[in-house]
Amino acid sequence: MTTVSLSTAPTTRPVAQPGDGALWAVRDTLAMTWRNLTTIRRVPQLLVFAVVQPTIFVLMFRYVFGGSITIPGRSYVDYLMPGIFVQTCAFGAINTAVGLAEDKGKGLLERLRSLPMARSAVLGGRVAADSTRNVFVVLLMLAIGYAVGFRTHTNVAMVALGVFMLVLFGFALSWIFALIGLSVTNGEAAQAAAFPMLAPLVFASNAFVDPAKMPGWLQGWARHQPVSAAADAVRACMLGGPTANKVLISSAWSLGIALVLAPVAVRRYRRL
Repeated sequence: MTTVSLSTAPTTRPVAQPGDGALWAVRDTLAMTWRNLTTIRRVPQLLVFAVVQPTIFVLMFRYVFGGSITIPGRSYVDYLMPGIFVQTCAFGAINTAVGLAEDKGKGLLERLRSLPMARSAVLGGRVAADSTRNVFVVLLMLAIGYAVGFRTHTNVAMVALGVFMLVLFGFALSWIFALIGLSVTNGEAAQAAAFPMLAPLVFASNAFVDPAKMPGWLQGWARHQPVSAAADAVRACMLGGPTANKVLISSAWSLGIALVLAPVAVRRYRRL
Protein backbone atom coordinates (compact mmCIF):
# COMPACT_ATOMS: atom_id res chain seq x y z
CA MET A 1 0.00 0.00 0.00
CA THR A 2 1.29 3.45 -0.92
CA THR A 3 0.67 6.37 1.40
CA VAL A 4 -0.04 9.69 -0.29
CA SER A 5 1.08 12.76 1.64
CA LEU A 6 -0.90 15.93 1.06
CA SER A 7 0.61 19.30 1.86
CA THR A 8 -1.38 21.38 4.26
CA ALA A 9 0.53 24.61 3.54
CA PRO A 10 -1.85 27.45 2.69
CA THR A 11 -1.79 28.66 -0.90
CA THR A 12 -3.12 32.08 -0.02
CA ARG A 13 -2.54 34.53 2.76
CA PRO A 14 -4.50 34.17 5.99
CA VAL A 15 -7.48 36.37 6.59
CA ALA A 16 -6.28 39.94 6.84
CA GLN A 17 -6.56 41.79 10.12
CA PRO A 18 -7.09 45.56 10.34
CA GLY A 19 -3.96 47.28 9.13
CA ASP A 20 -2.47 44.11 7.62
CA GLY A 21 -3.31 45.19 4.06
CA ALA A 22 -1.04 48.21 4.20
CA LEU A 23 1.73 46.17 5.85
CA TRP A 24 1.54 43.48 3.17
CA ALA A 25 1.55 46.11 0.44
CA VAL A 26 4.76 47.58 1.86
CA ARG A 27 6.37 44.15 2.14
CA ASP A 28 5.35 43.21 -1.40
CA THR A 29 6.67 46.52 -2.73
CA LEU A 30 10.00 45.99 -0.96
CA ALA A 31 10.22 42.48 -2.39
CA MET A 32 9.63 43.77 -5.92
CA THR A 33 12.10 46.60 -5.34
CA TRP A 34 14.76 44.11 -4.35
CA ARG A 35 13.98 41.97 -7.39
CA ASN A 36 14.51 44.94 -9.72
CA LEU A 37 17.67 46.08 -7.91
CA THR A 38 19.03 42.55 -8.19
CA THR A 39 18.61 42.80 -11.95
CA ILE A 40 20.74 45.94 -11.97
CA ARG A 41 23.36 44.26 -9.78
CA ARG A 42 23.54 41.25 -12.10
CA VAL A 43 23.61 43.41 -15.24
CA PRO A 44 25.86 46.36 -14.24
CA GLN A 45 25.84 47.55 -17.85
CA LEU A 46 22.42 49.05 -17.09
CA LEU A 47 24.05 51.43 -14.61
CA VAL A 48 27.03 52.12 -16.87
CA PHE A 49 24.90 53.10 -19.85
CA ALA A 50 22.72 55.26 -17.60
CA VAL A 51 25.82 57.40 -16.99
CA VAL A 52 27.26 57.36 -20.52
CA GLN A 53 24.57 59.51 -22.18
CA PRO A 54 24.56 62.37 -19.63
CA THR A 55 28.37 62.31 -19.62
CA ILE A 56 28.34 62.88 -23.36
CA PHE A 57 25.98 65.82 -22.87
CA VAL A 58 28.28 67.24 -20.19
CA LEU A 59 31.32 67.08 -22.45
CA MET A 60 29.43 68.41 -25.46
CA PHE A 61 27.85 71.41 -23.74
CA ARG A 62 30.88 72.10 -21.55
CA TYR A 63 33.55 72.05 -24.24
CA VAL A 64 31.72 72.38 -27.59
CA PHE A 65 28.78 74.73 -27.02
CA GLY A 66 29.74 76.23 -23.67
CA GLY A 67 32.07 78.82 -25.13
CA SER A 68 29.23 80.48 -27.03
CA ILE A 69 26.73 80.45 -24.13
CA THR A 70 26.94 83.06 -21.39
CA ILE A 71 24.97 83.18 -18.15
CA PRO A 72 25.07 86.54 -16.33
CA GLY A 73 26.55 86.32 -12.87
CA ARG A 74 27.88 82.75 -12.94
CA SER A 75 29.99 80.35 -14.96
CA TYR A 76 28.21 78.28 -17.56
CA VAL A 77 29.36 74.96 -16.09
CA ASP A 78 27.72 75.84 -12.76
CA TYR A 79 24.50 76.66 -14.61
CA LEU A 80 24.75 73.58 -16.82
CA MET A 81 25.32 70.77 -14.33
CA PRO A 82 22.03 71.08 -12.37
CA GLY A 83 20.25 70.95 -15.72
CA ILE A 84 22.23 67.83 -16.62
CA PHE A 85 21.24 66.26 -13.31
CA VAL A 86 17.56 66.90 -14.07
CA GLN A 87 17.96 65.58 -17.60
CA THR A 88 19.62 62.44 -16.24
CA CYS A 89 16.67 61.71 -13.94
CA ALA A 90 14.17 62.51 -16.69
CA PHE A 91 15.70 60.17 -19.23
CA GLY A 92 16.35 57.59 -16.51
CA ALA A 93 12.60 57.39 -15.96
CA ILE A 94 12.31 55.77 -19.39
CA ASN A 95 13.74 52.62 -17.77
CA THR A 96 10.46 52.25 -15.91
CA ALA A 97 8.54 52.09 -19.17
CA VAL A 98 11.03 49.75 -20.83
CA GLY A 99 11.25 47.39 -17.84
CA LEU A 100 7.48 47.08 -17.44
CA ALA A 101 6.97 46.64 -21.18
CA GLU A 102 9.59 43.86 -21.24
CA ASP A 103 7.96 42.12 -18.25
CA LYS A 104 4.59 42.44 -19.92
CA GLY A 105 5.87 41.02 -23.21
CA LYS A 106 7.46 38.02 -21.44
CA GLY A 107 4.24 37.25 -19.56
CA LEU A 108 5.80 38.00 -16.17
CA LEU A 109 3.15 40.57 -15.25
CA GLU A 110 0.42 37.98 -15.80
CA ARG A 111 2.18 35.58 -13.43
CA LEU A 112 2.63 38.30 -10.84
CA ARG A 113 -1.04 39.23 -11.06
CA SER A 114 -1.95 35.62 -10.26
CA LEU A 115 -0.04 35.76 -6.96
CA PRO A 116 -1.63 36.84 -3.66
CA MET A 117 0.17 40.18 -3.57
CA ALA A 118 -0.79 43.84 -3.56
CA ARG A 119 -1.62 45.13 -7.02
CA SER A 120 0.37 48.30 -6.39
CA ALA A 121 3.53 46.38 -5.45
CA VAL A 122 4.66 45.57 -8.99
CA LEU A 123 4.56 49.20 -10.10
CA GLY A 124 5.71 50.55 -6.75
CA GLY A 125 8.67 48.18 -6.70
CA ARG A 126 9.71 49.18 -10.20
CA VAL A 127 9.46 52.90 -9.44
CA ALA A 128 11.27 52.53 -6.11
CA ALA A 129 14.11 50.57 -7.72
CA ASP A 130 14.49 53.14 -10.48
CA SER A 131 14.49 55.93 -7.89
CA THR A 132 17.24 54.14 -5.96
CA ARG A 133 19.23 53.81 -9.14
CA ASN A 134 18.79 57.54 -9.71
CA VAL A 135 20.53 58.27 -6.40
CA PHE A 136 23.66 56.42 -7.52
CA VAL A 137 23.57 57.94 -11.00
CA VAL A 138 23.19 61.50 -9.66
CA LEU A 139 26.11 60.98 -7.26
CA LEU A 140 28.24 59.73 -10.14
CA MET A 141 27.22 62.74 -12.22
CA LEU A 142 28.16 65.04 -9.33
CA ALA A 143 31.64 63.54 -9.40
CA ILE A 144 31.85 64.01 -13.18
CA GLY A 145 30.65 67.59 -12.76
CA TYR A 146 33.42 68.32 -10.28
CA ALA A 147 35.92 66.85 -12.76
CA VAL A 148 34.87 69.39 -15.43
CA GLY A 149 34.83 72.40 -13.12
CA PHE A 150 31.40 72.41 -11.46
CA ARG A 151 31.42 73.67 -7.87
CA THR A 152 28.62 73.91 -5.33
CA HIS A 153 28.32 77.14 -3.33
CA THR A 154 26.17 75.95 -0.43
CA ASN A 155 26.59 73.45 2.39
CA VAL A 156 26.27 69.67 2.44
CA ALA A 157 22.68 69.77 3.71
CA MET A 158 21.55 71.97 0.81
CA VAL A 159 23.33 69.78 -1.73
CA ALA A 160 21.59 66.75 -0.20
CA LEU A 161 18.26 68.59 -0.54
CA GLY A 162 19.09 69.18 -4.20
CA VAL A 163 19.71 65.46 -4.69
CA PHE A 164 16.41 64.71 -2.94
CA MET A 165 14.59 67.08 -5.30
CA LEU A 166 16.13 65.25 -8.24
CA VAL A 167 15.07 61.85 -6.94
CA LEU A 168 11.56 63.13 -6.20
CA PHE A 169 11.31 64.50 -9.74
CA GLY A 170 12.49 61.20 -11.24
CA PHE A 171 10.02 59.34 -9.00
CA ALA A 172 7.15 61.44 -10.37
CA LEU A 173 8.15 60.96 -14.00
CA SER A 174 8.46 57.21 -13.47
CA TRP A 175 4.71 56.99 -12.90
CA ILE A 176 4.11 58.61 -16.29
CA PHE A 177 6.35 56.09 -17.95
CA ALA A 178 4.89 53.21 -15.96
CA LEU A 179 1.61 54.01 -17.66
CA ILE A 180 3.36 54.08 -21.04
CA GLY A 181 5.10 50.77 -20.35
CA LEU A 182 1.78 49.11 -19.54
CA SER A 183 0.21 50.47 -22.73
CA VAL A 184 2.70 49.17 -25.29
CA THR A 185 3.81 45.71 -26.36
CA ASN A 186 7.58 45.69 -25.84
CA GLY A 187 10.59 47.67 -24.67
CA GLU A 188 11.39 49.14 -28.08
CA ALA A 189 7.87 50.52 -28.41
CA ALA A 190 8.11 51.95 -24.88
CA GLN A 191 11.34 53.76 -25.70
CA ALA A 192 9.93 55.06 -28.98
CA ALA A 193 6.82 56.37 -27.22
CA ALA A 194 8.73 57.96 -24.34
CA PHE A 195 11.27 60.09 -26.20
CA PRO A 196 8.79 62.35 -28.09
CA MET A 197 7.21 63.16 -24.73
CA LEU A 198 10.50 63.97 -23.00
CA ALA A 199 12.14 65.94 -25.80
CA PRO A 200 9.99 69.11 -25.53
CA LEU A 201 10.19 68.94 -21.74
CA VAL A 202 13.97 68.61 -21.48
CA PHE A 203 15.28 70.56 -24.47
CA ALA A 204 12.70 73.36 -24.38
CA SER A 205 13.49 74.21 -20.77
CA ASN A 206 16.05 76.13 -18.76
CA ALA A 207 18.20 73.01 -18.34
CA PHE A 208 20.86 74.13 -20.83
CA VAL A 209 20.20 77.77 -21.70
CA ASP A 210 18.45 80.79 -20.23
CA PRO A 211 14.86 80.96 -21.57
CA ALA A 212 15.38 84.71 -22.12
CA LYS A 213 17.49 83.79 -25.15
CA MET A 214 14.71 81.70 -26.70
CA PRO A 215 12.02 83.00 -29.09
CA GLY A 216 9.26 84.88 -27.32
CA TRP A 217 6.58 82.29 -28.13
CA LEU A 218 8.70 79.59 -26.45
CA GLN A 219 9.75 81.45 -23.33
CA GLY A 220 6.50 80.94 -21.43
CA TRP A 221 6.64 77.19 -21.90
CA ALA A 222 10.35 77.02 -21.05
CA ARG A 223 9.83 78.89 -17.77
CA HIS A 224 6.64 77.21 -16.55
CA GLN A 225 7.02 73.45 -16.87
CA PRO A 226 8.23 70.70 -14.50
CA VAL A 227 11.76 70.26 -15.87
CA SER A 228 12.50 73.98 -15.51
CA ALA A 229 10.99 74.01 -12.02
CA ALA A 230 13.21 71.09 -10.99
CA ALA A 231 16.31 72.71 -12.50
CA ASP A 232 15.56 75.99 -10.69
CA ALA A 233 15.19 74.16 -7.38
CA VAL A 234 18.42 72.20 -7.81
CA ARG A 235 20.35 75.32 -8.81
CA ALA A 236 19.05 77.14 -5.74
CA CYS A 237 20.03 74.25 -3.48
CA MET A 238 23.52 73.80 -4.93
CA LEU A 239 24.48 77.30 -6.06
CA GLY A 240 22.68 79.47 -3.51
CA GLY A 241 20.09 82.22 -3.73
CA PRO A 242 16.36 82.22 -2.86
CA THR A 243 15.48 78.58 -2.31
CA ALA A 244 12.19 77.99 -0.48
CA ASN A 245 9.81 79.12 -3.22
CA LYS A 246 11.65 77.20 -5.95
CA VAL A 247 11.75 74.04 -3.87
CA LEU A 248 8.02 74.34 -3.14
CA ILE A 249 7.16 74.85 -6.80
CA SER A 250 9.22 71.85 -7.90
CA SER A 251 7.79 69.72 -5.09
CA ALA A 252 4.25 70.71 -6.10
CA TRP A 253 4.93 69.62 -9.70
CA SER A 254 6.47 66.30 -8.64
CA LEU A 255 3.88 65.40 -6.01
CA GLY A 256 1.03 66.51 -8.28
CA ILE A 257 2.24 64.29 -11.12
CA ALA A 258 2.72 61.30 -8.80
CA LEU A 259 -0.63 61.71 -7.04
CA VAL A 260 -2.51 61.91 -10.33
CA LEU A 261 -0.63 59.32 -12.39
CA ALA A 262 0.11 56.62 -9.79
CA PRO A 263 -3.57 55.63 -9.30
CA VAL A 264 -4.11 55.72 -13.07
CA ALA A 265 -1.11 53.42 -13.64
CA VAL A 266 -2.26 50.98 -10.94
CA ARG A 267 -5.76 50.93 -12.44
CA ARG A 268 -4.26 50.23 -15.86
CA TYR A 269 -2.22 47.36 -14.39
CA ARG A 270 -5.35 45.81 -12.86
CA ARG A 271 -7.05 45.82 -16.26
CA LEU A 272 -4.28 43.99 -18.13
